[in-house]
Amino acid sequence: MIYILEDDASIRKLVVYTLNSQGMEAEGFERPSQFWRALGEKKPDLLLLDIMLPEEDGLQVLGRLRADPATRKLPVLMLTAKSTEYDKVLGLDQGADDYIAKPFGMMELMARIRAALRHAAPEQTEGTCQVGELFVDPRRHIVRVGDREVALTLKEFQLLEMLMERRGTVFTRDQLLNTIWGYEFDGASRTVDVHIRTLRQKLGECGSYIETVRGVGYKIAGD
Repeated sequence: MIYILEDDASIRKLVVYTLNSQGMEAEGFERPSQFWRALGEKKPDLLLLDIMLPEEDGLQVLGRLRADPATRKLPVLMLTAKSTEYDKVLGLDQGADDYIAKPFGMMELMARIRAALRHAAPEQTEGTCQVGELFVDPRRHIVRVGDREVALTLKEFQLLEMLMERRGTVFTRDQLLNTIWGYEFDGASRTVDVHIRTLRQKLGECGSYIETVRGVGYKIAGD
């Protein structure tokens, strides 16, 4: 569930409609008092919060949320016509997770909402692997570096999954070759080296997690 606290009815209704069309539950509120009542009944997954509001401004609402242990980690995206650097810094310093100045595009808004939800979600669920900023979900075939999703080929994914699931274990090139490509594969161990190189490039800053053990093979260090 996503809450939108926005006194401009046209913006509020458009955002709720867009979220609903994307398969997300959403509810909009014109006044902070309405929002506080709803919050007492159900905590949302994320809040879109305007600054210029009746009754109390958005920064006051944000301050109350961050002061309450029950809502301290609630993702909050500020939606406001104020776009100066000072206003952005003020909102972020008081605990906002992101800041979107009006007018904004719906595609950008959806991208930022998805990023905030990913960042807030508990990463280490059953069957997933994570080392530092590198996250792998074999069931959903997802690889992320921080908030960035990385597209891998099937062999690259299988190679990374094998290293991640048994991190700290050193695999020889032959072990990786036989497991990923199969015992009947005629390729040389050079195939593994090429895939490791492209995998490191795609993982960017997390590519360094894949360590070369000279004369043996590769590993990903333990936590």
